[in-house]
Amino acid sequence: MSQKLVCNCNGTMPLDAKALGVPVHRSLCRQEVGSFLKALDGSDALVVACTQEGALFSELAEQSEKPLVAPLRFVNIREVAGWTQEAKTSGPKIAALLALADAPEAEPVPVVNYESQGRLLIVGPGNQALPWAEKLNASLDVSVLCTEPGDLPLTRAYPIYSGVVTRLEGYLGNFSVDWELQNPIDPEMCTRCGACVEVCPENAIDLSFQIDLNKCKSHRSCVTACASIGAIAFDRADRKRNAEFDLILDLRVDPSMRMSQTPQGYFAPGKDPLEQALAINQLQEMVGEFEKPKYFVYNEKVCAHGRNGKVGCSSCIDVCSTGAIQSLFKNGQGSVEVNPNLCMGCGACATVCPSGAMRYNYPNVPHQGKELKTLATVFGAEAKKINLALAPSLLLHSLKAGTQMLDALGRSAHVMPKRFEGLPAFMLPYGIEHIASTGIDLWLAALSYGFAEVVLLLSGDEDPSYRAALESQANLANTILQAYGFDQRIRLILADSVEELGAVSQVMGQLRQRGALSPLCPPASFALSNQKRETLEAALEHLQKYAKTSLPETGFALPKPSLLGGLAINRDACTLCMSCVSSCPEGALLDNPDEPILSFIEKQCVQCGICTQTCPEQALALNPRLQTVEQRKQKVVLNETQAFHCISCGKPFGTTKMIDVMMAKLGAHSAFAGAAMDRLKMCGDCRVVDMVKKEL
Repeated sequence: MSQKLVCNCNGTMPLDAKALGVPVHRSLCRQEVGSFLKALDGSDALVVACTQEGALFSELAEQSEKPLVAPLRFVNIREVAGWTQEAKTSGPKIAALLALADAPEAEPVPVVNYESQGRLLIVGPGNQALPWAEKLNASLDVSVLCTEPGDLPLTRAYPIYSGVVTRLEGYLGNFSVDWELQNPIDPEMCTRCGACVEVCPENAIDLSFQIDLNKCKSHRSCVTACASIGAIAFDRADRKRNAEFDLILDLRVDPSMRMSQTPQGYFAPGKDPLEQALAINQLQEMVGEFEKPKYFVYNEKVCAHGRNGKVGCSSCIDVCSTGAIQSLFKNGQGSVEVNPNLCMGCGACATVCPSGAMRYNYPNVPHQGKELKTLATVFGAEAKKINLALAPSLLLHSLKAGTQMLDALGRSAHVMPKRFEGLPAFMLPYGIEHIASTGIDLWLAALSYGFAEVVLLLSGDEDPSYRAALESQANLANTILQAYGFDQRIRLILADSVEELGAVSQVMGQLRQRGALSPLCPPASFALSNQKRETLEAALEHLQKYAKTSLPETGFALPKPSLLGGLAINRDACTLCMSCVSSCPEGALLDNPDEPILSFIEKQCVQCGICTQTCPEQALALNPRLQTVEQRKQKVVLNETQAFHCISCGKPFGTTKMIDVMMAKLGAHSAFAGAAMDRLKMCGDCRVVDMVKKEL
């Protein structure tokens, strides 16, 4: 257990020391700072319920003679509880947040390394790129690619190129840029002597040392003047250029990388001088060795991307906005390859992955499950102590943008309570690395733990594909709840920007007026698993146990895309060739070695669709639905028929229907004319023997 220091911020928060079980300070960061210094001498870890003065407390801890026994932790109870309109009834929330701060930290994850030597390429119009190059040349290894002419400095202090970018890819320390030289003058070779400027009769060359081809009348006097240098060639064949860089400053109106989360080391600040200056400051700090977490874990064995040359699920590739995930086929087997240096940790790939092959790991779902259980358990126990019939709602938000928004909302609610609404007393905020990293398994598990609802706060900085994925997943989760007779308990709050507090405030006001909801079920005891399907199955089993309605015998229809569902089969079309069995990446489809029977286990199916693409008769179709847990575990027969026995040796080698189809398709072929037609009724071994006998 840690030692907790709680402050009511100069009496602006109505905190009950007795209910919280800890002393409440009034000015911990000022007159009572001695209490903090004294706590540093203790042997327990320290939790400070103040984030505003975190920098001050951290500095004091660093100056302390005694080293900290554990990392100093901070928790915000002011903006999300003590400064809200329901501050007096927020005791259970504050207790839960303090308990969460006291919970064990997540296990460390592997890291991804970068190395930058400061090789910077500035891309853009010369009149913007060159002035920045002059300023940065002393601190970075600068090169400039002018996409529009600009007056060149007469001293060759750094490389200057011109042309049009044809390819730009990579990440911090490993960018590769291709461009095509389009002007007759190559700035790499030009000495800027000015001879070409003097001899040009049309004044088509200025101090940019590029030829204005609209003015040029092809006198070629410039070529003659530059003969000894060779920088001018109107008939240049090789115009392609390539170079490697560590950093990119892209000043073009239409930059190469337009994704919401650009790779480390790439900056596209636009025309705004302030944004450009901020980018420059960051660039100057990006020289040396760096590391970041490896956010994901990939299990190729359960990936449903492709089999037998067919592409099934490509959800992770489609949703990734950074281009970090690529399709990879080898010997017909499909998997995906993730470049950890390009991955920016949004986690959307894990959210949309139906099989759990792609797993978010910063932190992992089991750790999040422990923290959610702590929040729900402590909140419920504290609410019961003061006879409050409240079930908590879970507010999920991105750590950086979401925290910034909630802090601003809390301050606004405190200063202007008639205009802005803070969080309701039953709303527990829970920050995650990125809002896109959370999905249906965690949401349904949270409801199973006793949360009354799950609210996702989107702050406006998310890629559109992330929003679409979360909306789709929320729709699926709510449909599952509807199947059990529950009302919708997953909702999204969509803000256009971090500064847009009005829309968020309005929703909070509506929730506060509505009041807390009742939980769907008694709290579950199961732990969350690293395997997405296991966590989901546990949550479904718990929710089904307390369902208000029974599922239809044929299952409850779910929207597409769904990670749950069965298969519809046209038995008349199916020849039981078993192509679908060999293509199924999850083992949901099964054959029988002794007789032609096609079986199916719905629990294993991830609705990837590879089987429907593989089936030569197009006899299969996906059927997204929710059946009972018991039904989904059973092995059911999709189709069966009598085996066809070889007319020569009697060995079963196919089905009657398959032989009939084969004879209909191949019967007219010359190889099977006349008596040779019987070969279609033979197994492979007997067919070869018969052909050899006939030839002899």
